[in-house]
Amino acid sequence: MRISVFGLGYVGAVSAVCLARDGHEVIGVDPNQTKVDLINGGHSPIVEKGLEDLISAAVGRGLLRAVTDAGPAVDGSDLSLVCVGTPSEANGSLNLRYVRAVCEQIGRCLAKKGSYHTVVMRSTILPGTMRGTVIPALEQASSLKAGRDFGVCNNPEFLREGTAIHDYDHPPKTVIGTVDQRSGDLLASLYERLEAPMIRTAVETAEMVKYVDNVWHAVKVAFANEVGSVCKKIGIDSHSVMDIFCQDRKLNISPHYLKPGFAFGGSCLPKDVSALSYEAARLDLRLPLLESIMESNRLHVERGLEMIMAHGRKRIGVLGLSFKAGTDDLRHSPMVDVTERLIGKGYDVRLYDRNVSLSRLIGANREYILSHIPHIARLMVESLDKVLAFAEVIVIGNGSEEFGAALHRLRDDQQVIDLVRLKPSGPINARYEGIAW
Repeated sequence: MRISVFGLGYVGAVSAVCLARDGHEVIGVDPNQTKVDLINGGHSPIVEKGLEDLISAAVGRGLLRAVTDAGPAVDGSDLSLVCVGTPSEANGSLNLRYVRAVCEQIGRCLAKKGSYHTVVMRSTILPGTMRGTVIPALEQASSLKAGRDFGVCNNPEFLREGTAIHDYDHPPKTVIGTVDQRSGDLLASLYERLEAPMIRTAVETAEMVKYVDNVWHAVKVAFANEVGSVCKKIGIDSHSVMDIFCQDRKLNISPHYLKPGFAFGGSCLPKDVSALSYEAARLDLRLPLLESIMESNRLHVERGLEMIMAHGRKRIGVLGLSFKAGTDDLRHSPMVDVTERLIGKGYDVRLYDRNVSLSRLIGANREYILSHIPHIARLMVESLDKVLAFAEVIVIGNGSEEFGAALHRLRDDQQVIDLVRLKPSGPINARYEGIAW
């Protein structure tokens, strides 16, 4: 394929030379004459292990060259990768001037080209930038229509400095956000040889994925460092602790606990987060990540409560009171908190949870129910149908299987607030809203 790469910084230089190495004809574009001269002379514009040799070989084979002018690059290619910088402003916002400028340059070239061309955004951009900035800039400069006259994709990169060539060849995943099928197919063909999951998705999802990845990496570093700070104060080998932690790939290093839903609860997580936070404070340690967990959880409960009250209806039906489906444990259940707040604000509430109803009679939680929340226990009904008939707003509090089937029996004048994402098997009549989707 004939490919142009706009921006010969870290991502652009690595992408350009790896594509040329794989046999594609690549034209690099950068306004910096020094970078252009270095590449045309077979040298690397950045320090990265193995890159200089690959550039020298690609230039020698006639598969890689660099220019400062967008015109010949767009004319001489079928696909353009945009790899320009998106630096931070002082307030943390992204500066998109380079993205906008390059899209305008490419757009002007497309107006003259007369053949189909695909523009691929590799730069890290916030969700909404493709449709809010990239596509409008291309369309306005070209007087053409994205998805019809030219193609547009978002293709985030997952390269680490120091191991970028290895990461290009062994990515954890390949993500392609598409506007049109034709461009997505063309871009996917570039990565056919890579042994990695190929994921085709919406452009907004592709934009968000890179931020989620990087923020998660930052959270992991901060978490490990805060654990290390506590361990050092107590005299424990933090590396031994984290080595053991990382051996658990069923729960710790896994997809578990990483699906958006409602707040955490139960007998373990709130208690242990609070205990370790207290211990850190006793040791005179400031650990902002650890200290923020309970507050973050509290604010998520507030978001759920606000969603319920926003509809202005007084009859509320709660399906699922325990903190997790298949249990009767009400200790620190966020749904108990939500229910108490609704009662206090004058809402007429009915509750159904088969496991809690049984526990109220004979279970281990009987004493807790009778001594701590008898006012809530009185609102419980024995039949799911009674809640469905009574409520104007149905709140899904845990993921019990029977609740998913019940959604298909709702009226079109009812509102569902789903806090766990039940994923009903078919369409439902009621209006539906999820807490994080």
